[in-house]
Amino acid sequence: MVDKVTLQVLANHCRAAAENMAYTLYRTAHSTFVKETEDFTVMVMDRSGRVVAVPMDLGATWYPGMNYNRAIEMVPDYRPGDIAFTNDPYSGYLATHAPDTHLWKPIFHEGEIVCFVGGHVHNTDMGGAVPASLSRSLTEIHQEGIRFPPMTLMRDGAFDETVLRIMMMNVRKPALNMGDLKALAGALNTGERKIQAMVAKFGAKGFMDGLGGLMDYAEHQAREILRSIPDGEYVFSDYADEDGVDGNPCRLALTLTIKGDEAILDFTGSDPQLGSSLNVPTGSDPRHTLLLVGVYYVLYTLNPQLLLNSGLTRPFTCIAPEGTVLNPSFPAAVGMRSLTCARLRSLIFGAFSLAAPERLPAAPAGSSSIVNVMTTDEKTHRSVIAAINPVVGGGGGMPHRDGPNGSGADAAYLKNTPIEITETEVPIRFMRYGLLPDSGGAGRWRGGLATVMEFKVFSPNSRITVRNRDRSHFRPWGTLGGLSAETSNFIINPGGPNERILGNTDIAVAEPGDVIHIHSPGGGGRGSPLEREPERVLLDVERGYVSLEAARALYGVVIEGGAVDPDATAALRAELRTRAHQTHFHFGPERDAFEQVWTERNYAALTRLLAGLPVHWRFFTKTKLFAVMRDGSGARDVAAAFVAVRRDYPQIPEVGQDIPEIAQAAE
Repeated sequence: MVDKVTLQVLANHCRAAAENMAYTLYRTAHSTFVKETEDFTVMVMDRSGRVVAVPMDLGATWYPGMNYNRAIEMVPDYRPGDIAFTNDPYSGYLATHAPDTHLWKPIFHEGEIVCFVGGHVHNTDMGGAVPASLSRSLTEIHQEGIRFPPMTLMRDGAFDETVLRIMMMNVRKPALNMGDLKALAGALNTGERKIQAMVAKFGAKGFMDGLGGLMDYAEHQAREILRSIPDGEYVFSDYADEDGVDGNPCRLALTLTIKGDEAILDFTGSDPQLGSSLNVPTGSDPRHTLLLVGVYYVLYTLNPQLLLNSGLTRPFTCIAPEGTVLNPSFPAAVGMRSLTCARLRSLIFGAFSLAAPERLPAAPAGSSSIVNVMTTDEKTHRSVIAAINPVVGGGGGMPHRDGPNGSGADAAYLKNTPIEITETEVPIRFMRYGLLPDSGGAGRWRGGLATVMEFKVFSPNSRITVRNRDRSHFRPWGTLGGLSAETSNFIINPGGPNERILGNTDIAVAEPGDVIHIHSPGGGGRGSPLEREPERVLLDVERGYVSLEAARALYGVVIEGGAVDPDATAALRAELRTRAHQTHFHFGPERDAFEQVWTERNYAALTRLLAGLPVHWRFFTKTKLFAVMRDGSGARDVAAAFVAVRRDYPQIPEVGQDIPEIAQAAE
């Protein structure tokens, strides 16, 4: 057993190693999306591939609970100097969409592997049907770019040139991919040097035992947090706007059960795997990191001294039925899994908000649009493809302060690229980039404001991809009297005669002179806006965060001549309190109207019905059921709708013998 002092020293060394790896990658990467936006990870792992340390200040924050084990075991032989890699979401369930290329390196001491170091870069493009490889419109994994199962990329310190040639022949900007791969390999070499120094300091056995001790301590911290939350069963659901292009809402459902120092997250009731690329590939792993990202945020919110490693996952067990959106079967497309993961985080935040309402914030924006431009440089006549900026929304109102503006809380790791750098590398011109007034949910603690970005293109057939477009319909929710936030949008030529409102569309073609407008959602409000100090509302108005009209209508604050009118404000607030909502959540009129038809009862019947169908029939059947329920043909519930659908499609397998309402409707 490692003593606590030594364990803390080792924790500091491991984090420093991870930070050094991240800095190496950050300083040597080639693509804007890695070197500016910082969509990458690096990590120190134990010898089985469980993450022990990640950087705190650089890179993505999804992966402290990552387990490389299944991918590591698919490579049969490791030697000193080797680096293995994969980007295939279905081989070892390590990579989660094709642009994420994971590399890992074994660290040897006296002929024995003592640990691994690893990480990923998000490549700007991996080939496939669309520039940047990702779109909701894709329907199978084969359309999302070239895939490599876990295999050796470097043998004895040298790249496998055959593998590199195959990759570079299939991607749109091979120089960027090659540069980022070499940068990540260099980061792993940095990690190896740091690990060797730690082995020399602590001894091989002391080092390996210490890694186990760090994960044990993180587990202990997670269990302590769970013990501070009341036991119970907490049920919540949330929706992505669409399950495909112009589709129906995609529902995620969670029953969170907390008992002592353990928790079960049961996602039964979530939609079937989709015919679009919003599926989340988790491979039936009960502790897959994508299912638990929201949990990491909750735990860290409740204890900022938390050690971030895979020990955090041990008290949690996830249930995600196979053939559903959170556990799809091959060859389902998965490229846009980040959109669904954003909704998954909101889902987890909502369940924990019910469990510990006094300690947790309202919903963050839950939509981080990653904007890519493929155009032609008119000076050089060369094609350019680049990620130009993430458009991230506001954070939810917190227990003791407003939500952060434009930084998205759970997506704040995505850094903005300075406009000057983007305009140097990409032939576009920015027209606007800033915060969007009145977009944060009103509350005692206001939700953070959305980000708005506009730019002009100059070449014909410029292709704009804006992945992760969501929250154009269903709003980020407010809590404890706070109001939901404003939605997002994607518009070409806003306010002009040829304006096109694209909503959640994630790929569009622009012509010379077209202006692209994108704005994110805001964050939800927390606590009644009628309890916000009038002086604070006045300050929001002076800063341009809240309009005079919103100050009056939502906060009940009357501002005349640049000052608060206290008597008029008191009278207006008294009137508004008589019709203020009293529920735990404020979802907004769109969700309220939707759930008038799609009640818990209907969704329960839908879940039972679809679970009885073969996987390849589930999404089709769901789509047809929604059409029948929507067109007013007389179907009052799922049972009647299913009978109607089977009249038109008798080849749908019979189900329902064990579902009384369906059997009754069939009679």
